Amino acid sequence: MKRLGVSIYIDQAPKEKIIAYLTKAAANGFSRVFTCLISVEEESGAFLEIFKEVTAHAVSLGMEVIADVDPSVFNKLNIAIEDLSFFKSINLAGIRLDLGFSGQEEALMTFNRYGIKIELNMSSGNRYVENVLSYKPNIQNLYGCHNFYPHVYTGISRAHFLSCSKQFKNLNIKTAAFVSSHAAEFGPWPVSEGLCTLESHRELPITTQAKDLFSTELIDDVIIGNMFASDAELEALGKLDRDLLCLEVEFNEATTALERKIVLEEPHFVRGDVSEYLLRSTMSRVKYKGESFLPHDTEEIKPGDIIIESDLYKRYAGELQIALKTMKNSGKSNRVAVIKSYETYLIHTLTPWQSFRFIEKK
Repeated sequence: MKRLGVSIYIDQAPKEKIIAYLTKAAANGFSRVFTCLISVEEESGAFLEIFKEVTAHAVSLGMEVIADVDPSVFNKLNIAIEDLSFFKSINLAGIRLDLGFSGQEEALMTFNRYGIKIELNMSSGNRYVENVLSYKPNIQNLYGCHNFYPHVYTGISRAHFLSCSKQFKNLNIKTAAFVSSHAAEFGPWPVSEGLCTLESHRELPITTQAKDLFSTELIDDVIIGNMFASDAELEALGKLDRDLLCLEVEFNEATTALERKIVLEEPHFVRGDVSEYLLRSTMSRVKYKGESFLPHDTEEIKPGDIIIESDLYKRYAGELQIALKTMKNSGKSNRVAVIKSYETYLIHTLTPWQSFRFIEKK
């Protein structure tokens, strides 16, 4: 099951505001919370009391709370790896090890009596997870989660992201990654230029970021890294189809009602015999055989154009295509819509036989 999450930073805002934020997130289908304990100090009673109150509210909403820790947290709070009762006492369902131990400690912690999840850092790109697995952990209590990057240009590359994510997914470990709100102001550190995992996501709409992560089939949980996302962002993510990539399109004025219906209402999938020039969704030409598709908008074809072939293409009439490259138009192809520029790159992530759909975005 694919989930949505928010991040909260207890020392960055009044608890009442954070509690209200969690309530709004839960109402929009968010079920996971990320928070941070790395900056906690030995004398932290007041902080921990507020922390417990906020996390108790999250738990009451049915949300799973996981906190970022490292070995220094264990030392400062005098926590032994054999006894994770402290984390249970502050309402945590899991701890994310931003920096880990030797591998054996992580494996031992997965057998804790409280069922607390042990989440590993997914972004390192080394053999850390294999080392942990060599010590025979309880894999049911083992998660993976990427880093986020508050400094512009420091987010990981797509190639590295895919490599690291496949490493964990191939081991059947639950995975997570971060997207960035453009309305949020707070993160765990003073520098905050967005809090995404992928650098290429930093300036994109939050829904496009999430679509991309879910569409890879490598990420189970998508978490907003910074606090507080806007109501509009929470609502948009809550309505997002987490299982089917949905591309935003804008129609041309001359597009007919039938062509709009094909784009918006018919099911689409990429034919298996993929061309380097276009993606084909061919069932519409079968269903609407005999319907009229008069030529219009037959200018040069550019990447992201949605094409429906006209009657001049005979047996291809009614077929929907997505342009991957710039192409000459013979005058037979109707450019009925275009994918929004910030989502055009997503067409290159579609794979043979993958299903997808379109929504109108004006």
